[in-house]
Amino acid sequence: MRTRTLELTVGLFILIGVLALLVLALRVSGLTVNATGDTYKVHAHFDNISGLTTRARVTMAGVTIGQVTAIEFDKDRYTGRVEMAIRGDIDTLPADSSASILTAGLLGEKYIGISVGGEDDFLVDGSEIYDTQSAMVLEELIGRFLFNTVSNDD
Repeated sequence: MRTRTLELTVGLFILIGVLALLVLALRVSGLTVNATGDTYKVHAHFDNISGLTTRARVTMAGVTIGQVTAIEFDKDRYTGRVEMAIRGDIDTLPADSSASILTAGLLGEKYIGISVGGEDDFLVDGSEIYDTQSAMVLEELIGRFLFNTVSNDD
C-alpha cells in the first residue's frame, strides 16, 4: 500500500511539473488560450520592424491593449506595414497617437508601445497611426558608436 501511495504522489508531481512547463511555454511565446473579444484594427508604417512578430503585444502605459495581427512589406512606401487589433473597450485613442517598437526583457521580445496624442478625433477601425518610431537595432548602434570613436581620434 505504501508503494502505491508513493507512486501516485510521484505521478501527481510529474503531472504538475508538465502543466507548469506548458503554462510557462504559453506565457513566453505570447500565445493565449482565451478567446479574443471585440476588437478594431489600425495600422502603422515603420522604416524598420526588426524582430517584431505577429501576436506581439500592443501596450499603452504598460497595459496590454491589443496585439499585432499582420506584418507585410508596403511596395509603394518601401516600409513595413504593421496591422494591430486593439481591444474594443479602448475606443478613445486620439488620432494623433504615436506607435513605437520597443524591446522587453533580456530575451529582446519586441512589442508596440502606443503613446497618447491630444487630438479630439479618435482612431477607428481601419485608421492609420502616422507618428511612428522604428525598432532600435543593436548592430547599428554599435556601428555608430565605433564610427564616432574612430572619427574623434583623428
